[in-house]
Amino acid sequence: MKPLLRTGASALALTLMATLAQAEGKLSIYHWFEYIPQELLDKFAAEYDVEVTMDTFDSNEALLASLKAGRLGDYDVAVPGDYMVEIMAGEGMLDTFSRDEMPNFDNILPEWVDVSFDPGRQSSIPYQWGSTSFSVNRDVYSGDIDTTDIIFNPPEELQGRINVLDTAGETLTLASLHLGIPQCSTDRDELKALNDLVQGAKQHWASFGSDVAKDVLVSGDAAAGMIWNGFGMKAREEGANIEYAYPEQGYIVWMDNVVLLKDAPNRENAIKFMNFLLEPENAAAVTNYARYTAGVAGVEPFLDAEVKSAPELNPPAGGNPVFVQPCSEEVQKVYDTIWTNLKK
Repeated sequence: MKPLLRTGASALALTLMATLAQAEGKLSIYHWFEYIPQELLDKFAAEYDVEVTMDTFDSNEALLASLKAGRLGDYDVAVPGDYMVEIMAGEGMLDTFSRDEMPNFDNILPEWVDVSFDPGRQSSIPYQWGSTSFSVNRDVYSGDIDTTDIIFNPPEELQGRINVLDTAGETLTLASLHLGIPQCSTDRDELKALNDLVQGAKQHWASFGSDVAKDVLVSGDAAAGMIWNGFGMKAREEGANIEYAYPEQGYIVWMDNVVLLKDAPNRENAIKFMNFLLEPENAAAVTNYARYTAGVAGVEPFLDAEVKSAPELNPPAGGNPVFVQPCSEEVQKVYDTIWTNLKK
């Protein structure tokens, strides 16, 4: 910025005009991997005469780290999970919009409008929601799987053949559910128990992997693994004889969201894209591809039959679904240390 400030007003105006001209007809997306059909991006590009580019990440933490490392301003929209929306807002990374800018805003299901992580939807729209648990190969293990012991105290048949998601938020939350302790605990004994649990369970894990969570179950390289429910459904559809678990100790639910990023180079196209995703047919296209659940009304006529009936997308009544909670900065440092030591 300093060289620009030294130029005259007319030169600055010309520079800004040139920047705007270059930004016309473009949209830059920062998205989870394997989570949106290319056909839908092509549809948006054709309807609005926009050149769409997309980079991908494999965890909420990777998204945050990338933006903090200087990528904010490179992208127009991103797709963080619920707790990460709140964190990004606290970091000053999000822009806001008005409902008047988004004609399809009223298509958002009521339960997903006044959410705790973005009350009234000032900076985000719902994308897809689902759960995080684990799937087990039934050719390898036929016993009870509705327990977090599968991951943290596994039966002999599964030991050494477990993949764990490479994301601290979800993995440590599942561990907290296993122990029955609160998230973001500040109790020293509870934190020691959490650290001891994951360090002790690590000997039974074959890998940490988010982008490969489906593939290792399909190939048989893993006999059990933490996984998002839609990814678990895809793995089953690709031939893995696996069953998705709803453990009695609890499982994670989440809502992924499209956020308007601060300093978006193509803000107008970002708003158009967010509004486009709130069309029921387009939201259903994401659901049919990713195998999760839309937060938009009117999608049912456009959904594949197998999506409507999938066990991974229809949890049993009751249970203990929980959202990942954002911790205070001080507490998060402790959890980061536990995770860093675990990954060594």
